[in-house]
Amino acid sequence: MHTPHIPVLQEPINNIFNTLTQGIFLDCTLGYAGHSKMILEKHPDISLIACDQDKTALDFSFDSLKEFKNRITLYHCNFNEILKKVDAKNIKNIRGILADIGVSSLQLDQNERGFSINSDFLDMRMNQDEALSAFDVVNFYPQDKLAFIFKEYGELNDAWNLAQKIIKARNKKQITSAKELKEIIGLSKINSRKTQKVILAFQAIRIEVNKELEVLKDFLFQIENLKLQNCILAIISFHSLEDRIIKNFFKKWEKDCICNDKLFKCECGKKNSLGKTINKKVITANQDEIRLNPRSSCAKLRAFYFK
Repeated sequence: MHTPHIPVLQEPINNIFNTLTQGIFLDCTLGYAGHSKMILEKHPDISLIACDQDKTALDFSFDSLKEFKNRITLYHCNFNEILKKVDAKNIKNIRGILADIGVSSLQLDQNERGFSINSDFLDMRMNQDEALSAFDVVNFYPQDKLAFIFKEYGELNDAWNLAQKIIKARNKKQITSAKELKEIIGLSKINSRKTQKVILAFQAIRIEVNKELEVLKDFLFQIENLKLQNCILAIISFHSLEDRIIKNFFKKWEKDCICNDKLFKCECGKKNSLGKTINKKVITANQDEIRLNPRSSCAKLRAFYFK
């Protein structure tokens, strides 16, 4: 079956999980099953538990993975909900966890999903069952709230002015498409940055619609509290806000001492490290992959080993 989405960083993911022998592999963002299919093919004694909040992707993957039907369990949920569905016995047997937390190529390419700046729709919901859409954010959020998400999630210095432009435009008529919103924001580039302002503004709206940063933090806190052993966690992110959160969690997990910095001496016993970061330097796509799949240029991979 032809996949409508090219999985990113497939070779590095294969290398990170090449020591898997048996147990459970948890794919928290199954998508179109590119990574999971590779894992199942290369590791015949591994069972897969996976989820995705996109029902279309989940249905595709269920069919795509039918040759492994006795080794897979799939759930329709967001990745911060999957651990609540796995029983305690299976938690202990998890040997690998993958989360690829970007938007899929198919989501970007489907006009009706409203992710692209050229879409005739304004949606951006990864889970179509959720109520809040980009249309709601753009047309009903007050100016201060719009400015906040542009500043915090798009890191735009002129967030207040941008919010003001949107308010002015929607006061004349509702903004109903991504194309309209693109025209309001404009295609100018930000000084010292290659990215167009409109791309960062759309990113900010998408993060707000899908609560992406909150979901990521919740997921990482859950992972932390599981006290996993002999398990590798790999996360692929696509913008600096997510990568920063992941990096900071990994740093915290590596620490032996968790005492308050204000204490003169350690009182915790210095035996609190959960493991170690596998790649000290973030892994990115090489030029060959970027040529084949330009969207992989933004992908950043970090991995952690729970001892």
